[in-house]
Amino acid sequence: MPFKTTIRDIANELNLTPATVSRALHDHPRISAETKRLVLETAQRLNYRRNRIASSVRTGRSHTIGVIIPSARINFFGSVVHGIETLASDHGYHTLIYQSEESSQLEKKAIEAFLGARVDGILASLAKEENDFAHYLELKKANIPLVLFDRFVDSLNIPSVVIDDYKGGYCATEHLITQGYKRIAHLAGPQRFQTFQNRQKGFLDALKAYDIAIDESLIYTGDISIEAGKWSADYFMELSNPPDAIFAVEDFSALGLIKRLKEKEIRIPEDVGIIGFANEEFDEHITPSLSSIDQQTVQMGREAFSMLLKLIEGRNAKTNSISKIVLEPIPYFRESTLRNDFLKSSDLVSKDKDKKKHNNLKNINISP
Repeated sequence: MPFKTTIRDIANELNLTPATVSRALHDHPRISAETKRLVLETAQRLNYRRNRIASSVRTGRSHTIGVIIPSARINFFGSVVHGIETLASDHGYHTLIYQSEESSQLEKKAIEAFLGARVDGILASLAKEENDFAHYLELKKANIPLVLFDRFVDSLNIPSVVIDDYKGGYCATEHLITQGYKRIAHLAGPQRFQTFQNRQKGFLDALKAYDIAIDESLIYTGDISIEAGKWSADYFMELSNPPDAIFAVEDFSALGLIKRLKEKEIRIPEDVGIIGFANEEFDEHITPSLSSIDQQTVQMGREAFSMLLKLIEGRNAKTNSISKIVLEPIPYFRESTLRNDFLKSSDLVSKDKDKKKHNNLKNINISP
């Protein structure tokens, strides 16, 4: 047997023409069922593998998609990819993953690699250092199917799948208020992204709704990292009137906050309550366990692939509307914020046991 079996090898084995074998492999209606059976059995016996690149040239489809994520080290993105790959596989698609490491330059390299591999479409979550979106706009101009997830910018007018960040930010802040915290701070993310703008707006509107005065000194903008959390803790605790609670824009920043506050021997939640956003895997396992807002990551991945598949198959070709799917945020309240004895014993802290019941929360389809 040759190192790599070809269509010609199968044809020689069965005394057929290569054209007949090719048609049989592609389920051509003019090839008999018996010939198709023989070809498929022989192909399997000879360990034949279809040349996907050559096939994509003939059909215009590679049945491969590219996915750009900021980092595989963050469980959030790994969980989204799981949702993408599961549904993609069900539809016969392969997935290529590229980490941008939060760099726009690596994003550009990822796009070049994907186009070289003739992917049918691209899913992406924007890098945090992103300032120039030209490479995504070029994809849009070239009619390459593209969908953004989690991090997005409305002005790009690119289809996206996101969580209701505003509602999540409002919910996180309201929870701190109902726990009796009076001076609530926000560790914000880069405001060039709608994602982080909306979480901050939810924070501010919750304060207004409860007639709590907004103090601009209690907003610290970081770069969504553990180090940013540590730096913000230093900043907040050095204020003449430091906060008694902090809503962190995501969980790694919240983790940095907790680490630094512990170093300063500040008690959590007695002295300062902490809530994050993302519901990362580590949240339940640190001390104190971290309250957070779940982003329905697997569902986000599935919705992102479904939207991309519609674009690939041209279902939206006759419309100019840019679609967005908005998923419901799910709060998980844990030790880092719970200091109200009544709420500690309530259903709010039992949500970790009931994750499955939230999987079918409604999705909102809008066209901005």
